[in-house]
Amino acid sequence: MQTIKQSIMQDEANQIYTQQQIAPLYQVSPTAKVLIIGQAPGQKAQDRQKLFADASGNRLRAWLGVDEELFYESGQIAILPMDFYFPGAGKSGDLPPRKGFAQKWHPLLLEQMPDIQLTLLIGHYAMERYLGIKKSTPLTQVVQDYQRYLPTYFPLIHPSPRNQIWQKKHPWFDQEVLPCLKKQVENILK
Repeated sequence: MQTIKQSIMQDEANQIYTQQQIAPLYQVSPTAKVLIIGQAPGQKAQDRQKLFADASGNRLRAWLGVDEELFYESGQIAILPMDFYFPGAGKSGDLPPRKGFAQKWHPLLLEQMPDIQLTLLIGHYAMERYLGIKKSTPLTQVVQDYQRYLPTYFPLIHPSPRNQIWQKKHPWFDQEVLPCLKKQVENILK
């Protein structure tokens, strides 16, 4: 895995980060059973060199029914963002992950994790890549149809506190989706 990390850092497309001594940000373990595929790290995550170490992470861990120790230190949960570096800020939030990044690096890292039993897809970019949905497909529709993608994938909205309004508009998420998610994760990690 160290060889893959070095290859990522030496890649011409990542030199701007490597020159600034910014390491690629992901969490991989050969014993991982649950994989989280999200967008790209935010500025704070990149600065701290720790994914989901914020309010979004607190919500995500609550959704999964796991504590920080299990999330970060057990080796059972892996995290692969669609880009391992903060892509920059845009007009209304962070810029999207760079095109082609996940296609290039995810397969190499996925080979190192043979025991993945469930992959959580957080956000539209992950769903487009792994479910093959179109950009025009509403995220709400994909999340509501989550059972269609089980047992391999579990599509989710981003756990950002900004999505509390979305959750209030869609009570089925808290009533049906989150209990199913917790049960899936509990059964896999027990």
